[in-house]
Amino acid sequence: MNGIPMPGDRTSNPAPRRRELSLDEYAAGVQAGDVGVLARAVTLIESSLPRHQRMAEQLLTRLLPASGNAIRVGVTGAPGSGKSTFIEALGLHLVGLGRRVAVLAVDPTSGVTGGSILGDKTRMDRLSVDPDAFIRPSPTAGTLGGVTRTTRETMVIVEAAGYDTVIVETVGVGQSEITVAGMVDTFCVLALARTGDSLQGIKRGILELADVVAVNKADGPHRLDAESTAVELADALRLMTPHGQPVAPVIPVSGLESWNLDKLWAEITGHRQALADRGELAAKHQRQQVEWMWSMVDEAVLGRVRHHPEVKRLTAELEAAVTAGECTPTVAARRLLTAAAS
Repeated sequence: MNGIPMPGDRTSNPAPRRRELSLDEYAAGVQAGDVGVLARAVTLIESSLPRHQRMAEQLLTRLLPASGNAIRVGVTGAPGSGKSTFIEALGLHLVGLGRRVAVLAVDPTSGVTGGSILGDKTRMDRLSVDPDAFIRPSPTAGTLGGVTRTTRETMVIVEAAGYDTVIVETVGVGQSEITVAGMVDTFCVLALARTGDSLQGIKRGILELADVVAVNKADGPHRLDAESTAVELADALRLMTPHGQPVAPVIPVSGLESWNLDKLWAEITGHRQALADRGELAAKHQRQQVEWMWSMVDEAVLGRVRHHPEVKRLTAELEAAVTAGECTPTVAARRLLTAAAS
């Protein structure tokens, strides 16, 4: 109609594609603290395209020397423990102290649709608009450990961009706690008061990983409940902790009212400083780098096995045999591995 493109008309001009950045532009932009380039750099390392992966590896190699000096904190807690409210309050508190804060919020990916909530920027609306904060929600895409495949790489990128505090929020289920505890300096577990038995729902294994425990939702009239819960948890931790090992401090806090966050942060930084004073912090970082290497090996090997032509050919047959009880999973797995090695 008179040459005017109509809605849905395939002949209408598409939106122009953004120019791809060079390796030098990525590196310079990230180190200059350009948030737009930083976001694009994280997208680059999350990409599954081979050419993007090659450039991402080069970028990480270039930026690695500028990383490693930030305070890395992992935060986990059962659903309903108020992780997002707590992290936003802590982030705002730290920004107020003059720190630059990056939050890597890992969203669970649906096992049915493959979709992800990606709502942390919405839930952290005040922190997300602060110029000294950077929030990156990323889907797990089914990654074991409840963190994205590229969480460690993203930490390198944001540290090179000048963020001196990195908070990694886990989905709080499965292996996520173990995985995140292996990539941060201090691991903080959120507990919740007013749940009847204050220890209910807190797995012993999680408490054993904790460097600091925060009893959240100590809001208004519930503050006494939180303080009582903190005493009970502290007693339990003293019994659980092997003799001679430091006992994780337990601090009642309120993310909603930003109460006692200064005391919690003092415990987090005190834990990190104690590691440094004992000469353990550098060794911990080195150990984490090696663990990172092997996790990438595990992922690459699994990917090659799954995509091997002979494995693809046998998969349906062996899955059917296992389902029908005609073959044990162990035998089926051995056949698949043998096929992948051919």
